[in-house]
Amino acid sequence: MFDTIVIATDGSESVRRAVAVALDIAETFDAEVHALYVVDSGEVDSSPERLREEMRDALHERGEEALETVRAETDRDVTTAVREGRPAAVIGDYAREHDADVVATGTRGRHGENRFLIGSVAERVVRTCPVPVLTVRQLDTTESV
Repeated sequence: MFDTIVIATDGSESVRRAVAVALDIAETFDAEVHALYVVDSGEVDSSPERLREEMRDALHERGEEALETVRAETDRDVTTAVREGRPAAVIGDYAREHDADVVATGTRGRHGENRFLIGSVAERVVRTCPVPVLTVRQLDTTESV
């Protein structure tokens, strides 16, 4: 059923539950796990030129920390990667390259105007990814996992 699972992470709280769900699926199906962090090239390019390299380095470091968090959640081997580009496109390309069966990502579950003002990487991944996408909504603080 699931041989390869890609976890797209940005290290935020909203992705923590997605990581747990994806790792549970991986355990159930004895699937290979990949964790991917994408440094958003648009974010880097829109920063002042004198700060771009420092920002790129900081985002790569943040990515490594996010991937370490995924590794710490499981005893399974996790293949990790930090890539740079437009997040939704990079996630889709990575999933295709590694013949993924599913991509798991978190979502804050925003609706209405908020979604349009902020944009949603998860939404773009769902619309453009060449493999199925599992979105896992962040629970309210009153809900439990």
